[in-house]
Amino acid sequence: MATHHLPDHFKCPISLEIMSDPVILSSGHTFDRSSIQRWLDAGYRTCPITKLPLPDHPSLIPNHALRSLISNYTLLPSLHQTISQPQTLISTLTSPSSSSDSKIDSLRHLTRLSKRDSAFRRHLADSAAVPAVLSAVVEPALQEKALLLLLNLTLDDDSKVGLVAEGVVERLVAVLLNAPPDCRAVAATIVTSLSVVEVNKATIGAFPAAIAALVAILRDGKGRERKEAATALYALCSFPDNRRRAVNCGAVPILLRNIEIGLERCVEVIGVLAKCKEGREQMEGYDGCVQILARVLRNGSSRGIQYALFALTSLCLYSQRMLLLALEEGVLDASLGFVEDDNEKVRRNACNLLRALRANNSNHDRV
Repeated sequence: MATHHLPDHFKCPISLEIMSDPVILSSGHTFDRSSIQRWLDAGYRTCPITKLPLPDHPSLIPNHALRSLISNYTLLPSLHQTISQPQTLISTLTSPSSSSDSKIDSLRHLTRLSKRDSAFRRHLADSAAVPAVLSAVVEPALQEKALLLLLNLTLDDDSKVGLVAEGVVERLVAVLLNAPPDCRAVAATIVTSLSVVEVNKATIGAFPAAIAALVAILRDGKGRERKEAATALYALCSFPDNRRRAVNCGAVPILLRNIEIGLERCVEVIGVLAKCKEGREQMEGYDGCVQILARVLRNGSSRGIQYALFALTSLCLYSQRMLLLALEEGVLDASLGFVEDDNEKVRRNACNLLRALRANNSNHDRV
């Protein structure tokens, strides 16, 4: 498909090509992973768009919402050809006298229109449609269509804080707790999208049952909803207070069990939770934690290995017992194999783990 037919927000601001793996930088802007990784690997620690400083080790959060839109995109007629009066759709959605079928039809049209037109999304976000969409989110007959429209509305950074202020978190938590699996998956994706904005991480994390609902999906859910719940938890737990909340909800053993059955996204969350003392305590108390992470080093993807190395470093610096377990599991030799890895973060994390293993083991020998 020719790129000039596609919306501009499908294109990476760096390469100006359609994004194949869109990721969100902490500045809130989205880039193709390969482009922003080259930027970071070159040593830059500012956002290419805002020029504002970034952390030393910037997180790249997968933008599943945008990736889904790009992959499902089909060329549509222009907005005015598709429907001459979009306000009619909004009126149908907001009218108490509209039938359920007419509201479903309006939601479907609004979702198609908002998928490709950022100006139309802004119009929707500023209109009376948002309260109506939020009401529809908890109506079983309208829920799925309303969530897909809400997902589109979160694509624009300017709308993210406004949606949270409108009460979207309460509706999303209700969906996460009680809706069918497909709806829970979309709701978790929306949480991830909203969490790009730092203040939203704090607001969502502090909302009663928000983090607990994501942890419950990881415990009891299936397939895509578990993967999306792990991604949302990872996004939220870049905010320190949310790490303790997740640990208090019993996230650590549930995440480790998910890693054992192959959900590697959970390794990323374990890596983040290992940054807090409560998380490390729970990991030390889980029989087999080091063995699980060591298996990731042997069999995982580059990203999984990166976070397993980070988590093991945190655990070995925290606990002599965990360090000795890591040595027994062959983590030292495994780490040596990554010091010349193609991935700069894997190389750095492997070197940090080697330093932790050698330093603490030397101290132990002297004692």
